[in-house]
This record gives sequence, structure tokens and C-alpha cells, in this order.
Amino acid sequence: MSLSYRAQVAALLDGSPLTSEAVITDVQHLLSHGEEGLAFDTMCSWIYEDALPITREYHARLVVMADELGTPRSVQRLEELLTD
Repeated sequence: MSLSYRAQVAALLDGSPLTSEAVITDVQHLLSHGEEGLAFDTMCSWIYEDALPITREYHARLVVMADELGTPRSVQRLEELLTD
């Protein structure tokens, strides 16, 4: 995967509602090892698992990234968490 995917997932992580340092560290660790798809899936899974609210704009960015990474299941059901 390209560096741009890494940068895009990192930007999504920075803007995410995640607060658990352990989860954030895990996602950053996966990114540093070139596992962008797994890092993205992990981030989305924790957002859903912790029922963290997300904006429509952030959700749209997640959907685009899921399409680019070929991991559409990563964002399934995240629309349940929309706040606006």
C-alpha cells in the first residue's frame, strides 16, 4: 500500500473519536508496519464497539477510505453512530 494510504488512515485516526491510548497505539503500530487495511479496520471496529458518535462528514471520509482499501465491511453499521 502506498504512503498516501498510511497518511490518510493516520489523518482519520487523528480526527477520530477514539480516546483509548491503547487502541490509538495499536492502530499507529499497525500503520508503522505497513498494515493500513488492518489499522483502518481496527479503528472502525473500536469506534463501533465503543459506540462513539461520528459526524456525517467523518463517516463519509471513512466510507471513501474503505472503498479505496477494498474493506467495505469495515464501515458497516457505522451510520448508526451519526450525530448530525
